[in-house]
Amino acid sequence: MTTDVFITRSAAYLPLAPVSNDEIESVLGQVGGKPSRSRRIVLRSNGIVSRHYALDPESGEPVMTHAQLTASAIRELGDTGAVDCLATGTSIPDQLLPGHGVMVHGELGWPQLEVVSLAGICLSGAAALKYAFMAVATGSAQRAVATGSELISPLMHARNFEAECAHKTAQLETHPEIAFEKDFLRWMLSDGAGALLLEPKPGPGLSLRIKWIELFSNAHRMPTCMYAGGDKMADGSLRGWMRFPVSDWASQSLFAIKQDVRLLNEQIAPMTFIEPMLALRERRGLRAEQIDWFLPHLSSHYFQPTLEKSLDSIDFNIPQSRWFTNLATCGNTGSASPYIMLDALMRSGKIHSGQTLLLYVPESGRFSSGFICLEAV
Repeated sequence: MTTDVFITRSAAYLPLAPVSNDEIESVLGQVGGKPSRSRRIVLRSNGIVSRHYALDPESGEPVMTHAQLTASAIRELGDTGAVDCLATGTSIPDQLLPGHGVMVHGELGWPQLEVVSLAGICLSGAAALKYAFMAVATGSAQRAVATGSELISPLMHARNFEAECAHKTAQLETHPEIAFEKDFLRWMLSDGAGALLLEPKPGPGLSLRIKWIELFSNAHRMPTCMYAGGDKMADGSLRGWMRFPVSDWASQSLFAIKQDVRLLNEQIAPMTFIEPMLALRERRGLRAEQIDWFLPHLSSHYFQPTLEKSLDSIDFNIPQSRWFTNLATCGNTGSASPYIMLDALMRSGKIHSGQTLLLYVPESGRFSSGFICLEAV
């Protein structure tokens, strides 16, 4: 037997002051001591005008751990009462072991409770929300907190690429920047965390009933597109960091986040949106006119026209007046983006009782996606 589940509180935490486009390299540093050739091109395309980094702007050193960042978002929820389940999702935690969730639990100092750590990339936050949703729906938790968070800036600082640049000094005369698949992500990703409180009854103010959450993976037919801690081989397979000599970890910036941009452009729309949406229309009876608010996790505004065309191609037109995104001012915070976006809309006063919200969360790792359907009460 299952029960209804409601999002009764939301919170977001963006560290330090916003960083403008002109300030990015002063915070992240210049690889090889030279300005990036791709920075202006990428920023012009992605439409992001400010973002947040948990880095001291003078030293470039982190001002907090990832666990502390996530705990800060949870504290923004206020007095949650006793929580039975904590589900966290992120791309890159502070350490390989233990899991991110228990580190966050340690920061919070909460009494004993169920804690799970969901791994992945952008979809890990949606997976954490689904776990928390199922915990409350099945009665195994009366209150659950779900989080999505990213502390990516320390990995994107120029000092992490200096060894690779030194290793490739012969190429620096003609190509002073690092490989584009690494460099362009430095201008795309930023730090942030979001948290949601889930309960079996609505709260006194605006609450959102979770109607359903659907997750899709296409790894059975798609190669790796976005990755870290490994490198792609000539045959398209991914070779993990444990299969490289330690000397290659720095000389090849092995732990840098990389992306196959060509593959991304070709497959992101059909694999993560069009095919799943057709399935949802059949399975859930989903219709465009039902959607009052559409919240797409856009990694870049570059993909907005692609998404619009995808909607048109399956006759699922949602007018721009019903879209909501804060990518331009919050940046692409990966698994935290849906949380930060939803929190902003919940606080905007624009949601009215009875309205339906649809969140779309694509992930380019091996082309996964999630759809979250909510009803305002």
